[in-house]
Amino acid sequence: MRTIKSKQDFERVFHQGRSYRHPLMRMIACNTLDEGDPGRVAFVAAKRLGCAVVRNRSKRVLREAARACAFPRAGFDVILFATPKTKTSSPQEMQAALRSLCSRAGIDEQ
Repeated sequence: MRTIKSKQDFERVFHQGRSYRHPLMRMIACNTLDEGDPGRVAFVAAKRLGCAVVRNRSKRVLREAARACAFPRAGFDVILFATPKTKTSSPQEMQAALRSLCSRAGIDEQ
């Protein structure tokens, strides 16, 4: 799984991308710079969610949902944000939420 690592790429997606919300997670999606570029994904859990244990669990659940939904998708850079409900949800609920967000964003499954 390719991830967004540089601050410049993260800021580009954050500022140029389009935001989609679900009670279990938030997603910002943006087209990649090059058309044939494979997509990348980033996982974010803010400190306001709780201690490190809670934030790490939230990111693990987001990563598992992304793997199950065949992320990253070619042509898209995506940032997935954990919400307070992420920490208590199951991986199956997270997968359903991510599929819902992808359909709203027009990111078709491969």
